[in-house]
Amino acid sequence: MSLYNYQARTPEGEVRAGTIESPSLDLAVSALQRRSLVIVSLTPAEEKVPWYRREVLRFGGIKLRDIVILSRQLAILFEAKVPIVDSLKILAAESLKPKLRQALGEISTDIQGGFSITQALAKRPDIFSEFYVNMVRSGEESGKLEEVFLYLADYLERSYELLSKARNALIYPAFVLVVFVGVMAGMLVGVIPQISVILIEAGADVPIYTQIIIALSDFLRRFGVLILIAAGLGGIFLWRYSQTEAGRLSLSRLVLDLPWVGNLVRKFYVARFVDNLETLIVGGVSVLRALELSAEVVGNEIFSKIIREAAEAVKGGAPISEALSRWEDIPPLVTQMIKIGEETGKLDFMLKTMARFYRREVENTVDNLVGLIEPVMIIILGLGVGILVVSVLLPIYNISSTF
Repeated sequence: MSLYNYQARTPEGEVRAGTIESPSLDLAVSALQRRSLVIVSLTPAEEKVPWYRREVLRFGGIKLRDIVILSRQLAILFEAKVPIVDSLKILAAESLKPKLRQALGEISTDIQGGFSITQALAKRPDIFSEFYVNMVRSGEESGKLEEVFLYLADYLERSYELLSKARNALIYPAFVLVVFVGVMAGMLVGVIPQISVILIEAGADVPIYTQIIIALSDFLRRFGVLILIAAGLGGIFLWRYSQTEAGRLSLSRLVLDLPWVGNLVRKFYVARFVDNLETLIVGGVSVLRALELSAEVVGNEIFSKIIREAAEAVKGGAPISEALSRWEDIPPLVTQMIKIGEETGKLDFMLKTMARFYRREVENTVDNLVGLIEPVMIIILGLGVGILVVSVLLPIYNISSTF
């Protein structure tokens, strides 16, 4: 989105000057002309936002859940035959998010000013993704805007549920692991040194496993700060590396190759890919454009690369099934089902079937993983605490038994 400075005259000859925001120069000209203005000059301008305002803009961000609810509400209002401008005004008035309320108001104003729905949504890429905008564009061009919003609402709900389920499965073990490491580190740094002093002064025979615990405690006390600094620097380096193309590819490949988890992640991205593709094709987007958009929103650099190269092959005349079959990360079931869909003319049905199948696979795998993680975490916690307690209490018991 670009900002333009303009000078213009009204039909009465009055001079007006100001700025206008528009996706392109041509659209800016059209918007000014619709206001019955005669353009004197129109030049691009750089919008300068003070640093203090940039910080404020980071708050009140729009989450996927907000877009899911908004899409469902729009679908319902369209189904009730409420005009788009009235629908947006209603939703803006009811929205609890200031940023979303402001965006809906601006979109409503743009549509009243002559912009299409697609152009108005495209002005807010921070809220509406290219995937979303292209779906709406296909609905406008085909006259099926009501159906498209229903597709979008259903798709976003499925995507949100799948993402939430996968994310929630990792929260419990991550929380338990962090607490466990924190407690163990606190014991090693705060408690073990005091006990080691008692054992040394008593001249007790210290078992080898207790000596290891005491040595680990001494190491953390001496180098703990350095370890934290190194971990922080390593995290910064990893984050910077993940911003590069090579870093994104390497980390994406690492995630896909992780034992046990990698298979779940692969199924998750396959489910997202075929669901994206099916939603776009049913929404009226061309197959080639659907592949290009799916590559942008799939969320994994490896899969994005595969889909982009498959799109290039399709552009050259290859079937989708053949273009995808060259990659080991795409399961053979996917390519076989797509091939059947291409041969029978029921590609959308096959994609829908696969999306449903892989969503269930992800849900079942997550449920099994959660059921397995809980006993494993209990065993790990029990072993860790048990080793620490035995290493501390046994020497003390030996000392007390000598008296």
